[in-house]
Amino acid sequence: MEATEQFEEFVTRPDGEIPLDLAALSIAAHDHRVDEASVLTRLDELAQLAPVNAAALAQQLFGSGKFLGNQDNYSDVRNSFLDVVIDRGLGIPITLSILMMEVGRRAGIELVGIGLPGHFLVGDSSDNFYDPFSGGRVLDVEGVKQKFAAVRGGAKFSSEYLAPVSTRAILARVLANLIAAYLAVGSAPSVLWVVRLRLLIPGLSVPERVAAASMLSDLGRFSEAAAVLENLAEEVSVVEADRLTQRAHSYRARGN
Repeated sequence: MEATEQFEEFVTRPDGEIPLDLAALSIAAHDHRVDEASVLTRLDELAQLAPVNAAALAQQLFGSGKFLGNQDNYSDVRNSFLDVVIDRGLGIPITLSILMMEVGRRAGIELVGIGLPGHFLVGDSSDNFYDPFSGGRVLDVEGVKQKFAAVRGGAKFSSEYLAPVSTRAILARVLANLIAAYLAVGSAPSVLWVVRLRLLIPGLSVPERVAAASMLSDLGRFSEAAAVLENLAEEVSVVEADRLTQRAHSYRARGN
């Protein structure tokens, strides 16, 4: 199955049935050839060596220096590809968190993704949190608040940030990071496939879809941008639908 079709098949399953590892690899397959079997074997091997609890797993993977946060080149596109992260031992918070979650799943350790604005953590069933990007540091709720303050400055913390995020939300965030990384290096063709993938994810918010349409327009894909807004207009209020329809018309006019 072609990578885009595979990704769409994954994200349209019930959220609990989406294979996070395979879906992440299907994203990477749009950029380069992925040796899926090799990556899955590596995850299995890491799980076979895994300790029995989350704190020890975080220490084994990240505290040991086996996998590190790429502090020196955070925006490197390679940080967003799970196979490359495993191969290089370098990643960003969300891909290192995916790594921990997938090793934990194989080892029978229940873990969830915690999507703070500006950072990503892993949580367990005991209300402990782990920061793979910072050496697997263990955090309590107060520690999470301090991490949030360090990342977001004076922004107000919400207890909602401690709630586990869905698999779809994790994948959408990986793609958002990729868009930023590709824009930083001026790779418009790559931005295009990432935006298209992101639009395949059910439940993407209205602002996110409007932003995707705007990006498609910026890339000269006016008909695609208009179609996104026209579809969205069927799901919102009449007033909002009129605004979206007018904007869609302007996109189509620019494409003529």
